[in-house]
Amino acid sequence: MRVSRIQAAENRETVINVASRLFRERGFDGIGLKDLMEAAGLTQGAFYKQFASKDDLAAQASRRAMKSATLRWSAATAAKSEDPLGAVIAFYLSMDHRGEKMDGCPIVALGSDAARQGSDVKASFEAGIREHLEILGRFIAEANGEESDGKAMAILSTMVGALTLSRVVNDPDLAQAFLDAATEQVREAAGA
Repeated sequence: MRVSRIQAAENRETVINVASRLFRERGFDGIGLKDLMEAAGLTQGAFYKQFASKDDLAAQASRRAMKSATLRWSAATAAKSEDPLGAVIAFYLSMDHRGEKMDGCPIVALGSDAARQGSDVKASFEAGIREHLEILGRFIAEANGEESDGKAMAILSTMVGALTLSRVVNDPDLAQAFLDAATEQVREAAGA
């Protein structure tokens, strides 16, 4: 049975969305095409009509995951528009975010995997990271009217590191301590 162009486009979006979440949960090599396509409700044969390779899908899914992360930052700031940086810090460095393996930060979930991928995957992450830095820089500049490139890099690095460490440990008290220490350091660095 032939699939319409509209349905094919919808199927492609479904696969990218499912891959974005499953890659964050299991890593790029932690799920095969058969299982990924099954999770998207499609056959493995449909994959090759949509994507050149698994690497192509990884790049597309990485781009989608980074965009999803940016949208989550926007949602956090919309809920607390008087202190957007504080809103992002509170959302990002929370135990709830720590537990979100499939929907959480793709830098934390896939950063070490992405470092071993091809240039297209790295480019997807780089674009998302640059967008995060621009957002943080804007928030810092709005809060205290100063240049913020270095501070934005330090803040993003601290937040990613703290969330990573909090996910690595079993002890919830130690995990919370990493998040709390990072929150204090980030607020101090931002002058917030």
